[in-house]
Amino acid sequence: MALLKTMIGVGLLWLAVRITLVDASLWIGWTGMIGLILVLHFGTFHLLSILLRTLGIPAFPIMNAPLRAGSLSEFWGRCWNRPFNHLTVTYVFNPLARRLGATAAMTISFLLSGLIHELVITVPARGGYGLPTIYFAIQGLGLWLERSAPIRRHPWVNRVFAWAILVLPLGLLFPPVFINRIILPMLVALGDG
Repeated sequence: MALLKTMIGVGLLWLAVRITLVDASLWIGWTGMIGLILVLHFGTFHLLSILLRTLGIPAFPIMNAPLRAGSLSEFWGRCWNRPFNHLTVTYVFNPLARRLGATAAMTISFLLSGLIHELVITVPARGGYGLPTIYFAIQGLGLWLERSAPIRRHPWVNRVFAWAILVLPLGLLFPPVFINRIILPMLVALGDG
């Protein structure tokens, strides 16, 4: 599966690079960015973890089947970017939860994640400031809403709710200025190489 994810990512990158040279649009930028995410986060890092485990080093994949997540809490807690989750829980959430309570600790953890994403998305793009932080604030609000009885009681409602909260505001996490100023030039550079 790791090799398949890597190859799909390479295919998307290759396709995006070829089309970007003719038509630089947001659609192509998103395609290339998804390809890059598949190549790195889901493919290469997974292959590396397999290699390390065959050498006896306990290195588990960064991602843990996020598409199978049945809820927002499962997605952020056990499926997406497990090393970052571990660091956040250990050094931000747990200490703050003891002092301020779980809800405040969760809110601060998601806002911190938003600020970190600002540093790697909007600062290099020189625009779209605040949008990634709003995305992560929506995620924290979604986790709080997920605890309500109607959502929690029905697994399929919980799953649909989770994916709506994750996917619909993705344009906030990766604003057009980031796609246009960072992703598209990178795809053009890959195509020139």
